[in-house]
Amino acid sequence: MTDKVGVLGKKSPQRTGVERIVNAPLPTVYGQFRAIGYMDHDRGDEQVALVHGEIGAERVLVRLHSECLTGDAFGSQHCECGDQLASALRAVVAEGSGIVVYLRGHEGRGIGLLGKLRAMALQAEGLDTVEANLALGLPVDARDYGVAADILHDLGVNSVRLLSNNPRKRESLLAHGIDVAETVPLLIPPCESNITYLRTKRERLDHILPHLDAMAHLS
Repeated sequence: MTDKVGVLGKKSPQRTGVERIVNAPLPTVYGQFRAIGYMDHDRGDEQVALVHGEIGAERVLVRLHSECLTGDAFGSQHCECGDQLASALRAVVAEGSGIVVYLRGHEGRGIGLLGKLRAMALQAEGLDTVEANLALGLPVDARDYGVAADILHDLGVNSVRLLSNNPRKRESLLAHGIDVAETVPLLIPPCESNITYLRTKRERLDHILPHLDAMAHLS
């Protein structure tokens, strides 16, 4: 029992929303960042925004990056997530300022690590990424970007130049009061291992991936 009890015997209200917890310097191979850690009290997730340089309120270069252990940490070629994260960090440093919001709880488009691995096993048998999730009785995409908007609000950001190929991110930020002044493509050259996955993202999840047209030779 963790709830505090007041003098009248009533439980104190639980915290809600996003709370900034810590701001720590984070030197990386890409450049110097500040790692600003948050607690999402609604979902119980720990979140982090990597901030480079002095950011303003308008037209801030921003990447909302969904957690992907297999891609970000292990270098999986099943997806392009690891390369997208690295490219976004490089882009922010090249810009001179910007933010990468790393979204925990988004593994496998929100179905979790084990759910994602089970879906990958079905994809190895011939299902696409959408069919695999549905075959497991899981949502195709359960991600919510409201916490990212809350973090940007906390950082004083009003409008962004969004590094993304996914129109849902733009729509969600707009719905949560963050203006998207521009969408900046983050296109990673595909390989034989992920071309089918990327084509499914374009054809069934509406991701904007025009560079795939030049990759007809990949199976």
